[in-house]
Amino acid sequence: MRKRRREGQGGHEETQNSSEGSYPDAGVSERKTSERKGSGCRGFTAGKAVETADSRSGDACVEPSLPFSLASSMFLLVTSLVLCELLQPAFLLIPEKPASSLNVRFDARTMNLTWDCQENTTFSRCFLTDKKDRVVEPRVTNKECSCTFREICLHGGVTFEVHVNTSQRTFQEKLLYPNSGREGTAAQNFSCFIYNVDFMNCTWARGPTAPRDVQYFLYIQNSKRRREIQCPYYIEDSGTHVGCHLGNLSGLTSRNYFLVNGTSQEIGIQFFDSLLDTKKIERFNPPGNVTVRCNTTHCLVRWKQPRTYQKLSYLDFQYQLDVHRKNMQPGTENLPINVSGDLENRYNFPSSEPRAKHAVKIRAADVRILNWSSWSEAAEFGSDDRNPSSVYIYVLLILGTLVCVLLFGFLFKRFFRIQRLFPPVPQIKDKLNDNHEVEDEIIWEEFMPEEGKGYREEVLTVKEIT
Repeated sequence: MRKRRREGQGGHEETQNSSEGSYPDAGVSERKTSERKGSGCRGFTAGKAVETADSRSGDACVEPSLPFSLASSMFLLVTSLVLCELLQPAFLLIPEKPASSLNVRFDARTMNLTWDCQENTTFSRCFLTDKKDRVVEPRVTNKECSCTFREICLHGGVTFEVHVNTSQRTFQEKLLYPNSGREGTAAQNFSCFIYNVDFMNCTWARGPTAPRDVQYFLYIQNSKRRREIQCPYYIEDSGTHVGCHLGNLSGLTSRNYFLVNGTSQEIGIQFFDSLLDTKKIERFNPPGNVTVRCNTTHCLVRWKQPRTYQKLSYLDFQYQLDVHRKNMQPGTENLPINVSGDLENRYNFPSSEPRAKHAVKIRAADVRILNWSSWSEAAEFGSDDRNPSSVYIYVLLILGTLVCVLLFGFLFKRFFRIQRLFPPVPQIKDKLNDNHEVEDEIIWEEFMPEEGKGYREEVLTVKEIT
Protein backbone atom coordinates (compact mmCIF):
# COMPACT_ATOMS: atom_id res chain seq x y z
CA MET A 1 0.00 0.00 0.00
CA ARG A 2 2.77 2.46 0.87
CA LYS A 3 4.60 1.63 -2.32
CA ARG A 4 1.63 2.36 -4.48
CA ARG A 5 1.16 5.77 -2.82
CA ARG A 6 4.75 6.68 -3.45
CA GLU A 7 4.40 5.83 -7.10
CA GLY A 8 1.28 7.85 -7.33
CA GLN A 9 2.97 10.83 -5.77
CA GLY A 10 5.90 10.41 -8.13
CA GLY A 11 3.56 10.41 -11.04
CA HIS A 12 1.99 13.58 -9.87
CA GLU A 13 5.34 15.28 -9.47
CA GLU A 14 6.30 14.34 -12.98
CA THR A 15 3.10 15.79 -14.30
CA GLN A 16 3.72 19.02 -12.43
CA ASN A 17 7.26 19.40 -13.74
CA SER A 18 6.20 18.81 -17.32
CA SER A 19 3.72 21.70 -17.22
CA GLU A 20 5.94 24.28 -15.43
CA GLY A 21 6.13 27.72 -17.07
CA SER A 22 2.73 27.52 -18.75
CA TYR A 23 -0.60 29.12 -17.71
CA PRO A 24 -3.28 26.40 -17.80
CA ASP A 25 -6.93 27.09 -17.88
CA ALA A 26 -9.17 27.02 -14.84
CA GLY A 27 -10.06 23.33 -15.13
CA VAL A 28 -6.44 22.16 -15.26
CA SER A 29 -5.45 24.46 -12.44
CA GLU A 30 -8.22 23.06 -10.24
CA ARG A 31 -7.02 19.53 -10.95
CA LYS A 32 -3.44 20.31 -10.00
CA THR A 33 -4.62 21.91 -6.79
CA SER A 34 -6.57 18.80 -5.86
CA GLU A 35 -3.62 16.55 -6.56
CA ARG A 36 -1.29 18.56 -4.30
CA LYS A 37 -3.53 17.75 -1.35
CA GLY A 38 -2.07 14.22 -1.15
CA SER A 39 -4.20 11.81 0.79
CA GLY A 40 -6.93 14.38 1.20
CA CYS A 41 -7.56 14.66 -2.58
CA ARG A 42 -9.87 12.94 -4.90
CA GLY A 43 -8.41 9.85 -6.59
CA PHE A 44 -9.84 7.91 -9.45
CA THR A 45 -9.99 4.05 -9.14
CA ALA A 46 -11.49 1.31 -11.09
CA GLY A 47 -13.92 0.68 -8.30
CA LYS A 48 -16.12 3.03 -6.42
CA ALA A 49 -14.98 6.16 -4.60
CA VAL A 50 -15.44 6.78 -0.91
CA GLU A 51 -15.68 10.34 0.44
CA THR A 52 -13.84 11.19 3.64
CA ALA A 53 -13.13 14.39 5.56
CA ASP A 54 -9.62 15.80 5.73
CA SER A 55 -8.83 16.54 9.32
CA ARG A 56 -6.50 19.40 8.37
CA SER A 57 -8.64 21.26 5.88
CA GLY A 58 -12.12 20.23 6.89
CA ASP A 59 -13.01 19.67 3.20
CA ALA A 60 -14.78 16.64 1.90
CA CYS A 61 -12.27 14.35 0.18
CA VAL A 62 -12.57 11.14 -1.81
CA GLU A 63 -10.35 8.24 -0.83
CA PRO A 64 -9.86 5.23 -3.10
CA SER A 65 -11.48 2.03 -2.04
CA LEU A 66 -9.42 -1.03 -1.19
CA PRO A 67 -8.05 -3.26 -2.32
CA PHE A 68 -5.97 -1.92 -5.27
CA SER A 69 -4.68 -4.22 -7.96
CA LEU A 70 -1.25 -3.70 -9.44
CA ALA A 71 -2.67 -3.73 -12.93
CA SER A 72 -5.08 -0.94 -12.13
CA SER A 73 -2.31 1.21 -10.70
CA MET A 74 -0.11 0.72 -13.71
CA PHE A 75 -3.02 1.53 -15.97
CA LEU A 76 -3.66 4.83 -14.20
CA LEU A 77 0.02 5.72 -14.31
CA VAL A 78 0.32 5.09 -18.03
CA THR A 79 -2.87 6.97 -18.72
CA SER A 80 -1.62 10.01 -16.77
CA LEU A 81 1.68 10.06 -18.66
CA VAL A 82 -0.07 9.85 -22.02
CA LEU A 83 -2.48 12.65 -21.15
CA CYS A 84 0.36 14.92 -20.00
CA GLU A 85 2.26 14.40 -23.23
CA LEU A 86 -0.83 15.10 -25.30
CA LEU A 87 -1.86 18.22 -23.38
CA GLN A 88 1.58 19.89 -23.26
CA PRO A 89 1.43 21.32 -26.84
CA ALA A 90 -2.04 22.62 -26.06
CA PHE A 91 -0.67 24.42 -23.01
CA LEU A 92 1.88 26.23 -25.18
CA LEU A 93 -0.93 27.61 -27.36
CA ILE A 94 -2.69 29.32 -24.42
CA PRO A 95 -2.00 33.12 -24.54
CA GLU A 96 0.17 34.63 -21.86
CA LYS A 97 -1.71 36.12 -18.88
CA PRO A 98 -1.66 39.93 -18.94
CA ALA A 99 0.55 41.80 -16.47
CA SER A 100 -0.87 42.90 -13.16
CA SER A 101 -2.43 46.41 -13.02
CA LEU A 102 -0.60 49.41 -11.54
CA ASN A 103 -3.77 50.35 -9.67
CA VAL A 104 -3.43 54.10 -10.39
CA ARG A 105 -5.22 56.34 -7.86
CA PHE A 106 -5.70 60.12 -7.63
CA ASP A 107 -6.49 62.23 -4.57
CA ALA A 108 -8.06 65.53 -5.63
CA ARG A 109 -7.59 67.06 -2.19
CA THR A 110 -3.79 66.63 -2.19
CA MET A 111 -3.40 66.50 -6.00
CA ASN A 112 -1.36 63.32 -5.51
CA LEU A 113 -1.29 60.51 -8.09
CA THR A 114 -0.12 57.11 -6.75
CA TRP A 115 0.33 53.58 -8.12
CA ASP A 116 1.58 50.18 -6.96
CA CYS A 117 5.35 49.92 -6.83
CA GLN A 118 7.07 47.33 -9.05
CA GLU A 119 10.27 45.47 -8.33
CA ASN A 120 13.45 46.38 -10.23
CA THR A 121 11.97 49.63 -11.59
CA THR A 122 14.29 51.38 -14.04
CA PHE A 123 12.07 54.22 -15.27
CA SER A 124 8.93 55.98 -14.01
CA ARG A 125 6.87 58.76 -15.60
CA CYS A 126 3.52 60.36 -14.82
CA PHE A 127 1.66 63.17 -16.63
CA LEU A 128 -1.80 64.49 -17.39
CA THR A 129 -3.47 65.71 -20.57
CA ASP A 130 -6.42 68.10 -20.60
CA LYS A 131 -9.08 68.58 -23.25
CA LYS A 132 -6.94 71.14 -25.05
CA ASP A 133 -4.12 68.57 -25.37
CA ARG A 134 -1.91 70.45 -22.94
CA VAL A 135 0.48 68.17 -21.06
CA VAL A 136 1.61 68.71 -17.46
CA GLU A 137 4.41 66.43 -16.27
CA PRO A 138 5.93 66.68 -12.78
CA ARG A 139 9.29 65.21 -11.89
CA VAL A 140 9.40 61.71 -10.40
CA THR A 141 12.32 59.43 -9.46
CA ASN A 142 12.53 55.72 -10.19
CA LYS A 143 12.16 54.83 -6.52
CA GLU A 144 8.95 56.83 -6.10
CA CYS A 145 5.52 55.43 -6.80
CA SER A 146 3.66 58.77 -6.76
CA CYS A 147 3.76 62.28 -8.20
CA THR A 148 2.12 65.55 -7.18
CA PHE A 149 0.57 68.11 -9.51
CA ARG A 150 0.96 71.58 -8.01
CA GLU A 151 -0.84 74.04 -10.27
CA ILE A 152 -3.58 72.45 -12.35
CA CYS A 153 -7.31 72.95 -12.84
CA LEU A 154 -9.50 69.87 -13.18
CA HIS A 155 -12.97 71.21 -14.01
CA GLY A 156 -12.43 70.66 -17.74
CA GLY A 157 -11.68 66.97 -17.24
CA VAL A 158 -8.18 65.43 -17.48
CA THR A 159 -6.55 62.08 -18.20
CA PHE A 160 -3.71 60.81 -16.03
CA GLU A 161 -1.14 58.38 -17.43
CA VAL A 162 1.64 56.40 -15.74
CA HIS A 163 4.57 54.64 -17.47
CA VAL A 164 6.79 52.25 -15.50
CA ASN A 165 9.67 50.23 -16.87
CA THR A 166 11.21 47.30 -14.99
CA SER A 167 14.01 44.90 -15.86
CA GLN A 168 11.39 42.33 -17.01
CA ARG A 169 8.62 44.32 -18.68
CA THR A 170 6.85 47.70 -19.28
CA PHE A 171 3.69 48.93 -17.55
CA GLN A 172 1.34 51.65 -18.88
CA GLU A 173 -1.96 52.67 -17.39
CA LYS A 174 -4.41 55.58 -17.84
CA LEU A 175 -6.89 57.07 -15.38
CA LEU A 176 -9.73 59.26 -16.62
CA TYR A 177 -10.81 62.02 -14.21
CA PRO A 178 -14.03 63.59 -15.58
CA ASN A 179 -16.10 66.39 -14.12
CA SER A 180 -19.17 64.37 -13.26
CA GLY A 181 -22.55 66.04 -13.24
CA ARG A 182 -24.87 67.69 -15.72
CA GLU A 183 -23.20 70.04 -18.16
CA GLY A 184 -23.75 73.71 -17.32
CA THR A 185 -24.51 73.25 -13.63
CA ALA A 186 -21.12 74.45 -12.32
CA ALA A 187 -20.59 77.96 -10.94
CA GLN A 188 -19.72 80.57 -13.58
CA ASN A 189 -18.07 84.02 -13.77
CA PHE A 190 -15.90 83.30 -10.75
CA SER A 191 -13.66 86.14 -9.57
CA CYS A 192 -11.96 87.33 -6.37
CA PHE A 193 -10.29 90.57 -5.27
CA ILE A 194 -8.42 91.71 -2.17
CA TYR A 195 -9.19 95.18 -0.82
CA ASN A 196 -8.20 97.27 2.20
CA VAL A 197 -5.21 94.94 2.69
CA ASP A 198 -7.02 92.48 5.01
CA PHE A 199 -10.28 91.61 3.21
CA MET A 200 -11.24 89.51 0.17
CA ASN A 201 -14.49 89.03 -1.71
CA CYS A 202 -15.23 86.21 -4.16
CA THR A 203 -18.30 86.14 -6.38
CA TRP A 204 -19.80 83.71 -8.89
CA ALA A 205 -23.07 83.04 -10.73
CA ARG A 206 -25.18 79.90 -10.73
CA GLY A 207 -24.93 77.64 -13.77
CA PRO A 208 -27.53 78.10 -16.54
CA THR A 209 -28.79 74.49 -16.20
CA ALA A 210 -28.52 74.27 -12.41
CA PRO A 211 -31.75 73.30 -10.60
CA ARG A 212 -33.52 75.55 -8.13
CA ASP A 213 -32.27 73.73 -5.07
CA VAL A 214 -28.59 74.02 -6.06
CA GLN A 215 -26.21 75.14 -3.34
CA TYR A 216 -22.54 76.05 -3.82
CA PHE A 217 -19.64 75.88 -1.35
CA LEU A 218 -16.20 77.48 -1.58
CA TYR A 219 -12.93 75.89 -0.42
CA ILE A 220 -9.50 77.51 -0.62
CA GLN A 221 -6.11 75.81 -0.40
CA ASN A 222 -2.69 77.44 -0.39
CA SER A 223 -0.01 76.53 -2.91
CA LYS A 224 1.47 73.84 -0.63
CA ARG A 225 -1.93 72.16 -0.13
CA ARG A 226 -1.28 72.03 3.59
CA ARG A 227 -4.18 74.16 4.75
CA GLU A 228 -7.77 74.31 3.61
CA ILE A 229 -10.04 77.27 4.30
CA GLN A 230 -13.80 77.02 4.11
CA CYS A 231 -15.81 80.14 3.42
CA PRO A 232 -16.81 81.68 6.78
CA TYR A 233 -19.49 84.02 5.44
CA TYR A 234 -21.53 83.48 2.26
CA ILE A 235 -23.29 86.09 0.15
CA GLU A 236 -26.72 84.78 -0.88
CA ASP A 237 -29.15 85.47 -3.69
CA SER A 238 -32.59 83.93 -3.22
CA GLY A 239 -31.09 81.43 -0.78
CA THR A 240 -28.26 80.32 -3.09
CA HIS A 241 -24.64 81.06 -2.27
CA VAL A 242 -23.26 83.41 -4.94
CA GLY A 243 -20.31 84.94 -3.07
CA CYS A 244 -18.01 84.74 -0.10
CA HIS A 245 -16.43 87.31 2.23
CA LEU A 246 -13.17 86.65 4.08
CA GLY A 247 -11.93 88.95 6.83
CA ASN A 248 -8.77 86.98 7.65
CA LEU A 249 -6.22 86.26 4.92
CA SER A 250 -3.47 84.85 7.12
CA GLY A 251 -3.84 81.36 5.61
CA LEU A 252 -3.28 82.47 2.01
CA THR A 253 0.01 82.37 0.12
CA SER A 254 1.14 84.05 -3.09
CA ARG A 255 -0.79 81.51 -5.21
CA ASN A 256 -3.93 79.70 -4.08
CA TYR A 257 -6.36 77.04 -5.32
CA PHE A 258 -10.11 77.86 -5.27
CA LEU A 259 -12.75 75.13 -5.53
CA VAL A 260 -16.52 75.69 -5.81
CA ASN A 261 -18.54 72.51 -5.27
CA GLY A 262 -22.27 72.15 -5.76
CA THR A 263 -25.00 69.94 -4.35
CA SER A 264 -28.59 69.22 -5.36
CA GLN A 265 -31.27 66.65 -4.59
CA GLU A 266 -32.29 66.39 -8.24
CA ILE A 267 -29.13 65.98 -10.33
CA GLY A 268 -25.36 65.92 -10.02
CA ILE A 269 -23.63 69.32 -9.96
CA GLN A 270 -20.27 69.88 -11.63
CA PHE A 271 -17.46 71.62 -9.79
CA PHE A 272 -15.37 74.63 -10.76
CA ASP A 273 -11.76 75.26 -9.75
CA SER A 274 -9.29 78.06 -10.39
CA LEU A 275 -5.74 79.14 -9.49
CA LEU A 276 -5.38 82.81 -8.50
CA ASP A 277 -2.32 84.91 -7.68
CA THR A 278 -2.81 87.34 -4.81
CA LYS A 279 -0.69 89.97 -6.60
CA LYS A 280 -3.06 89.92 -9.55
CA ILE A 281 -6.29 90.12 -7.57
CA GLU A 282 -5.27 92.79 -5.03
CA ARG A 283 -6.69 96.29 -5.44
CA PHE A 284 -4.44 98.90 -3.87
CA ASN A 285 -5.66 101.69 -1.66
CA PRO A 286 -5.06 105.16 -3.13
CA PRO A 287 -1.87 106.98 -2.04
CA GLY A 288 -2.25 109.04 1.10
CA ASN A 289 -0.97 112.37 2.46
CA VAL A 290 -0.91 114.16 -0.92
CA THR A 291 0.60 117.66 -0.56
CA VAL A 292 1.57 120.44 -3.02
CA ARG A 293 4.09 123.24 -2.45
CA CYS A 294 4.79 125.93 -5.02
CA ASN A 295 7.31 128.73 -5.58
CA THR A 296 7.38 131.39 -8.26
CA THR A 297 8.23 128.95 -11.08
CA HIS A 298 7.50 125.33 -10.01
CA CYS A 299 5.23 123.15 -7.88
CA LEU A 300 6.29 120.02 -5.95
CA VAL A 301 3.80 117.18 -5.29
CA ARG A 302 4.49 114.58 -2.57
CA TRP A 303 2.53 111.48 -1.49
CA LYS A 304 2.80 108.38 0.69
CA GLN A 305 3.08 104.81 -0.65
CA PRO A 306 -0.10 102.77 0.02
CA ARG A 307 -0.04 99.77 2.34
CA THR A 308 -0.54 96.40 0.55
CA TYR A 309 -1.22 92.75 1.41
CA GLN A 310 1.91 91.64 -0.45
CA LYS A 311 5.30 92.90 0.62
CA LEU A 312 6.32 95.24 -2.21
CA SER A 313 9.18 97.70 -2.58
CA TYR A 314 8.87 101.22 -3.99
CA LEU A 315 10.16 99.91 -7.34
CA ASP A 316 7.05 97.72 -7.72
CA PHE A 317 4.71 100.73 -7.87
CA GLN A 318 3.48 102.85 -10.75
CA TYR A 319 1.59 106.11 -10.18
CA GLN A 320 -0.64 108.37 -12.26
CA LEU A 321 -1.13 112.07 -11.48
CA ASP A 322 -4.15 114.02 -12.66
CA VAL A 323 -3.38 117.77 -12.52
CA HIS A 324 -6.33 119.83 -13.75
CA ARG A 325 -7.67 123.33 -13.42
CA LYS A 326 -10.64 123.91 -11.18
CA ASN A 327 -13.98 124.77 -12.80
CA MET A 328 -12.74 123.34 -16.07
CA GLN A 329 -15.26 123.16 -18.87
CA PRO A 330 -16.88 119.72 -19.28
CA GLY A 331 -15.50 117.61 -22.10
CA THR A 332 -11.99 118.99 -21.78
CA GLU A 333 -9.47 116.14 -22.01
CA ASN A 334 -6.77 116.02 -19.37
CA LEU A 335 -4.07 113.38 -19.88
CA PRO A 336 -2.70 111.76 -16.69
CA ILE A 337 1.02 111.93 -15.88
CA ASN A 338 2.79 108.56 -15.38
CA VAL A 339 5.38 108.50 -12.61
CA SER A 340 7.51 105.50 -11.57
CA GLY A 341 7.84 104.58 -7.92
CA ASP A 342 10.54 106.50 -6.06
CA LEU A 343 11.98 106.36 -2.58
CA GLU A 344 10.69 109.87 -1.85
CA ASN A 345 7.55 109.67 -4.05
CA ARG A 346 7.55 113.20 -5.45
CA TYR A 347 6.94 114.97 -8.76
CA ASN A 348 8.10 118.48 -9.71
CA PHE A 349 6.44 120.32 -12.60
CA PRO A 350 6.69 123.91 -13.93
CA SER A 351 3.98 126.35 -12.89
CA SER A 352 4.77 130.06 -12.89
CA GLU A 353 2.97 132.77 -11.00
CA PRO A 354 0.35 134.00 -11.22
CA ARG A 355 -1.40 130.56 -11.35
CA ALA A 356 -5.10 129.81 -11.30
CA LYS A 357 -6.79 127.40 -8.94
CA HIS A 358 -5.69 123.79 -9.66
CA ALA A 359 -6.23 120.36 -8.09
CA VAL A 360 -4.09 117.19 -8.20
CA LYS A 361 -5.09 113.59 -7.39
CA ILE A 362 -3.06 110.35 -7.57
CA ARG A 363 -3.72 106.62 -8.02
CA ALA A 364 -1.39 103.59 -7.73
CA ALA A 365 -0.90 100.13 -9.28
CA ASP A 366 1.56 97.26 -9.50
CA VAL A 367 4.01 98.02 -12.29
CA ARG A 368 3.65 94.43 -13.63
CA ILE A 369 -0.15 94.30 -13.65
CA LEU A 370 -1.44 97.92 -13.76
CA ASN A 371 -4.63 97.15 -11.86
CA TRP A 372 -5.25 100.77 -10.84
CA SER A 373 -6.59 101.81 -7.48
CA SER A 374 -9.21 104.48 -6.98
CA TRP A 375 -8.15 108.16 -7.09
CA SER A 376 -6.96 109.87 -3.94
CA GLU A 377 -8.59 112.97 -2.51
CA ALA A 378 -7.74 116.09 -4.54
CA ALA A 379 -5.12 118.51 -3.18
CA GLU A 380 -5.65 122.11 -4.34
CA PHE A 381 -3.11 124.84 -5.07
CA GLY A 382 -3.10 128.26 -6.77
CA SER A 383 -5.33 131.31 -6.28
CA ASP A 384 -9.09 131.23 -6.12
CA ASP A 385 -11.01 132.07 -9.28
CA ARG A 386 -13.25 134.48 -7.37
CA ASN A 387 -10.37 136.96 -6.64
CA PRO A 388 -9.11 138.69 -9.77
CA SER A 389 -5.47 137.98 -10.46
CA SER A 390 -2.86 140.55 -11.42
CA VAL A 391 -3.19 139.53 -15.04
CA TYR A 392 -6.76 140.65 -15.05
CA ILE A 393 -5.72 143.95 -13.40
CA TYR A 394 -3.09 144.56 -16.07
CA VAL A 395 -5.61 143.88 -18.78
CA LEU A 396 -8.09 146.29 -17.22
CA LEU A 397 -5.43 149.01 -16.95
CA ILE A 398 -4.49 148.64 -20.58
CA LEU A 399 -8.10 148.68 -21.66
CA GLY A 400 -8.80 151.75 -19.50
CA THR A 401 -5.82 153.59 -20.99
CA LEU A 402 -7.00 152.84 -24.51
CA VAL A 403 -10.48 154.06 -23.69
CA CYS A 404 -9.13 157.30 -22.26
CA VAL A 405 -6.93 157.96 -25.29
CA LEU A 406 -9.84 157.36 -27.61
CA LEU A 407 -12.03 159.65 -25.53
CA PHE A 408 -9.52 162.49 -25.51
CA GLY A 409 -8.91 162.09 -29.19
CA PHE A 410 -12.61 162.28 -29.83
CA LEU A 411 -12.97 165.43 -27.71
CA PHE A 412 -9.95 167.07 -29.34
CA LYS A 413 -11.30 166.38 -32.78
CA ARG A 414 -14.69 167.70 -31.80
CA PHE A 415 -13.10 170.96 -30.46
CA PHE A 416 -11.43 171.69 -33.79
CA ARG A 417 -14.69 171.20 -35.60
CA ILE A 418 -16.33 173.85 -33.36
CA GLN A 419 -13.53 176.35 -34.09
CA ARG A 420 -14.15 175.93 -37.79
CA LEU A 421 -17.87 176.50 -37.50
CA PHE A 422 -17.56 179.56 -35.19
CA PRO A 423 -14.34 181.44 -35.93
CA PRO A 424 -13.40 184.32 -33.50
CA VAL A 425 -14.39 188.02 -34.29
CA PRO A 426 -11.33 190.27 -35.02
CA GLN A 427 -10.89 193.29 -32.68
CA ILE A 428 -9.71 196.94 -33.41
CA LYS A 429 -6.30 197.63 -32.13
CA ASP A 430 -6.01 200.60 -29.79
CA LYS A 431 -2.74 202.23 -30.69
CA LEU A 432 -3.08 205.00 -28.16
CA ASN A 433 -3.66 202.86 -25.13
CA ASP A 434 -1.81 199.83 -26.15
CA ASN A 435 1.97 199.89 -25.63
CA HIS A 436 2.65 203.71 -25.81
CA GLU A 437 6.27 203.62 -24.99
CA VAL A 438 7.03 200.88 -27.43
CA GLU A 439 5.20 202.63 -30.24
CA ASP A 440 6.87 205.93 -29.48
CA GLU A 441 10.25 204.40 -29.47
CA ILE A 442 9.55 202.76 -32.75
CA ILE A 443 8.34 206.02 -34.24
CA TRP A 444 11.29 207.99 -33.11
CA GLU A 445 13.67 205.35 -34.28
CA GLU A 446 12.11 205.23 -37.68
CA PHE A 447 12.09 209.05 -38.22
CA MET A 448 15.40 210.04 -36.71
CA PRO A 449 17.26 212.40 -39.15
CA GLU A 450 20.41 211.19 -40.68
CA GLU A 451 23.68 212.75 -39.75
CA GLY A 452 24.83 215.58 -42.06
CA LYS A 453 21.42 216.34 -43.31
CA GLY A 454 19.35 219.34 -42.34
CA TYR A 455 16.03 219.01 -40.65
CA ARG A 456 13.17 220.07 -42.85
CA GLU A 457 9.84 220.50 -41.32
CA GLU A 458 6.70 220.52 -43.40
CA VAL A 459 3.63 222.24 -42.13
CA LEU A 460 0.24 221.26 -43.34
CA THR A 461 -2.51 223.85 -42.87
CA VAL A 462 -6.03 222.66 -42.58
CA LYS A 463 -8.74 225.18 -43.06
CA GLU A 464 -12.30 224.57 -42.26
CA ILE A 465 -14.71 225.83 -44.89
CA THR A 466 -18.04 226.86 -43.66
